[in-house]
Order: sequence, then structure tokens, then C-alpha cells
Amino acid sequence: MAQHDAVESKEPTANARQLLEMVNSSWTTQAIYVAAYLRIPDLVAGNARSTPELARATGAHAPALRRLMRSLVTIGICCEHGDDCYELTALGSLLRADVADSLRSWTLHWGGTMWPVWGNLLHSVNTGESARKLATGSEGFDLLEADPESAANFNRAMVELTRLDSANIVGACDFSGMTTVMDVGGGYGELLAAILEANPALRGAVFDRPHAMANGRRKMEATLLAHRCDFVEGDFFASIPGGADAYVMKSVIHDWNDEHSRTILRNCHRAMHERARLLLIERIVPMRLEASAAHRAIARSDLNMLVGLGSMERTETEYRALLDATEFQVVSVRPAGPTFGIIEAMRSR
Repeated sequence: MAQHDAVESKEPTANARQLLEMVNSSWTTQAIYVAAYLRIPDLVAGNARSTPELARATGAHAPALRRLMRSLVTIGICCEHGDDCYELTALGSLLRADVADSLRSWTLHWGGTMWPVWGNLLHSVNTGESARKLATGSEGFDLLEADPESAANFNRAMVELTRLDSANIVGACDFSGMTTVMDVGGGYGELLAAILEANPALRGAVFDRPHAMANGRRKMEATLLAHRCDFVEGDFFASIPGGADAYVMKSVIHDWNDEHSRTILRNCHRAMHERARLLLIERIVPMRLEASAAHRAIARSDLNMLVGLGSMERTETEYRALLDATEFQVVSVRPAGPTFGIIEAMRSR
């Protein structure tokens, strides 16, 4: 019996295997990131390619590239046909640059820009501060103003994420009786375009920093909505343009600590007329987190805000406190699909 117990004790338990899978999962992020960076999905789209062909097209080391391709097969990004010939799967097609539902830019952001920042999570947990400056030498969104390529990739990544939830968000918003809406910090205008498409009587404007303006205008000009949308350059820490009936902020307040958030909200309050509405579209943290996919997504985003910006996701109570401190009255809080909630508020004075 003692010998049997000793043998069993050497076998990894189910919990140990599960934990190892979680701890080791970072390899998949980097494998997918490298594939996206080398544009492998674009090269094999609709046409199976061999490793030597891919190596010539990418400049990668052929034997090492074959190892990468084989790893992509194990996670469903590619499939192998014959000997060393690879084809893209439906899942892998989301990494192509030229598809409508692409997630390539987000992959480059998460696996590239954010990778060294996440490596310093311990610093953020010990200090409560962002690790971005420690890892990259820049703070907040400073890099976006200094590096056009990083700015373009970041804004494309935000477009990709917004696209996943825009239908649910628009479906949960009521713009009846309104004529103008301003998307504050709206980047390239992905959400505003969805709002305008669903509400033909509305006009809109995107208010953001210079790094978003030129590409945002070009993107909107490629749609049938450009004549109903303006792009206004500015800094919401300084002021926000007035005159709109609704002010939308999606994933803006979660980027900032309470002090900076109050500054943004006060500037929005100054811009709003007495009947205007503020729509904060954010992940709302439940009072108690559980071991579920939805709650893991919230926790991941919360830690990403901590390590990347020294900020946070918030509970409904915390959002209400911010709004109360900046003279807003909450009108309603409602879900917008599985990811976001909408906190609607108006000026209390």
C-alpha cells in the first residue's frame, strides 16, 4: 500500500496539470504575435504554402519557422497538409490584415507593445503604479504622440475591439429626440459610425488627440457617413466642446485614476447643456468575482489598466461616486451585451 501511494504521489494531479497549462499559456501569445508580425496569415490565406516559401517571403530562419508553423497547428491557427505545407484555418483568418473582423492590430499591441509592460506586473502590485515607464521609458499615452506607427496600430486595435461590441452597445442606447452626439476619446470613430448608421437623423463628432485625426477622417470618408461626422482635435483634460445632446465615452474613464477621471468628467459637465446626457460605456466590476470567462475578462482588463496606466476597472458604486463628485446624477445603469455596461447620467446642477 505504501509503495502504491508513493507511485501515485509522483503523478501530476488534475489541478497541477490545469495550473501548468495556465502558467505556460504565455507561449501561445508569442507564437500568435510572431505569426501576425511576420504576416504569415496573409501569406497562407487561400493558398497552402511550404515553410521554405514562407521563409523566403518573410526573411525568417526556415528550420525555426517550421517549428513555429507546427506550433500554430496545435492551437488551431493553421493546419498542415502533406509534408511541411500549411493552410490557414477560420480562426487564423482573424489575424489577416485585410479582413473586416481582423484582430491583427490587437495581437501586435498585446503581444508586442504590452509584453514588456506585463513583465513588470510585480512592480505595479507593489507600488500601485503603472509599469509602462519602467518597461518602455514612456508614461500613459505619450508614446502615441511621439510614434505615429505605434499610434496607428493602437488606434486600429481599438477599432477591432470596439467592432466586437458596437452592435450590443448601439442596441442599448436610446438617442431619440437628439440631433448631435459627441464621441469623446473616440479614436477613429468606429463606435460613432455604428451609432450614426443606426440613427439616420443624428450628426456626430469624434473628439480626440492629434494622433487619431488624420486616419480617423480617412476611415470615415470611406463610408457613406462622412457628411454627418466631424473630427475635432483637442485634449479632454483641458476642455471638451459644447453643444452636443449626448456625450459618449467608451473605455475612457477606465484609463485614468480617480483624480484624472474627475477632471475629464468636470470638463464634460461644463460642456453639456442641462438636457444633455452622458453615456459612460465601461466594464462594470461586480461586487464579487467568480471563476468564469466573463469575470476573467474583467480581471484581465483591470490588471491591464493597473500595469499599463496605473488605473482600474470600477464597480457601479465607484462610478456613481465619481459622477456624484462631479455633479452628475445617474439616470440608469444597463447592460450592453456580455462585456460592457452603460451608465447614463445627466447634470445634477
